[in-house]
Amino acid sequence: MNLLWKTFPKGGLHPRQMKSRLRGKALWNASIPALSIVPLLQHRGEPADCLVHPRDTVREGMLIGRARSDSSCHVHSPVPGIVKYIDEITLPWGEKTPAVFIELGGEFNRLGKAVHTYPWEGIPGDRLLTILSDKGVVGMYSGIPVHRKLTIPKGKFVRTLIINGIECEPYLCADHRIMVEKAAELVEGARIAATITCAPRRVIALTGDRPDALAALREKVREMKADIEVRALWSKYPLGDERQLIKAVTGEEIPSGGTALDAGAVVLNAATTLAMYEAVVLQKPLIERSITVAGRAIRDQANLKVRIGTPLADLVEECGGFTRMPEKIIVGGPLTGWGLSELSAPVTKTTAGVLFLSPKEIRNSRRTNCLNCGRCTRSCPMGLQPEAIYKWVEHSAYEEARGEGILDCTECGCCAYACPARIPLVKEIRAGKMILQSGGV
Repeated sequence: MNLLWKTFPKGGLHPRQMKSRLRGKALWNASIPALSIVPLLQHRGEPADCLVHPRDTVREGMLIGRARSDSSCHVHSPVPGIVKYIDEITLPWGEKTPAVFIELGGEFNRLGKAVHTYPWEGIPGDRLLTILSDKGVVGMYSGIPVHRKLTIPKGKFVRTLIINGIECEPYLCADHRIMVEKAAELVEGARIAATITCAPRRVIALTGDRPDALAALREKVREMKADIEVRALWSKYPLGDERQLIKAVTGEEIPSGGTALDAGAVVLNAATTLAMYEAVVLQKPLIERSITVAGRAIRDQANLKVRIGTPLADLVEECGGFTRMPEKIIVGGPLTGWGLSELSAPVTKTTAGVLFLSPKEIRNSRRTNCLNCGRCTRSCPMGLQPEAIYKWVEHSAYEEARGEGILDCTECGCCAYACPARIPLVKEIRAGKMILQSGGV
């Protein structure tokens, strides 16, 4: 019998969460942008092929980018309007992609209209996968097309479906609000995922410091008579990482170079599960998502429901502007997110939050040489030696870095956070991984 952990056993951190006030702030609908910037690459894989041209009229939810292959994903217009132009933009992580610029205009198909639901029980799993593909649903953190993730290869079996409500990075609270405000929809989305995967065990996992979310989910599970366990785990970063969460819930470990399926599990986060519900039950494409806007440099920190394609500058205006110029702007969480120098980038399907951090929130200190203190190794949940990997990458010895386990690094940021010398461990390890994965050595 496998040993079940209340959290993962190795490494990890307890950073200040900065969520006490934000968790209590209900989601509100952000203003619809006058100009939406819709990237054709919001997912793992190739960009979608553009289906529109300048001056075309588009409808809310209309398909404007068609997936090139099964590894790509459809893109839909988040608003009605006119295609102003199509141009290349740079995404927060540095990748370039064509984007459709849509000027708002015309009548909404969904906004302000009666909500219609469609029965789904009895629909076979392969048909549900087609619906998810048609509606452009991706993992709302990973960007992996959900129809690919839930397609189980022959010879593989899912023993445990885990709905990931951990949201362990500081500041981020949007998934928490989904679990509180959309508990019934989340449970229904979990049932849809269970139908597709045929998983005999279904678990919604979240940390035990969220009594409101735990109560809401358990109440809906009882009301709906759903065969789902709502499980509270000890909070530790990065418990929300797929590998660590599987270990904590099932006791199973993903082998080196393997996937969650090798441990008999499928993991979906709360936002993705809600998007699946909306795609199947509401027949709604993925055109909006919940995000957290936070940091001491923004006047009104908030959890927002935002249309895909909303420029980040619009979010600043939505939240009352700056109280001071931010020292750093981050898309995503503070440990794994991407730094920005300007606000022209848009919200995408994988934008979990936008942080406007003040100098007091940034640990600005001078970088020094490695102190050989071992803190990075002790904090690594994968049991790696980040300082050794970093040194191999620094000397372009990529095969030696492979031997140290660089490809097993999940880029959680624990090592860089723990490093007193302020060495950019994750940045360099990530660069080394990209070179190895691209075959550039």
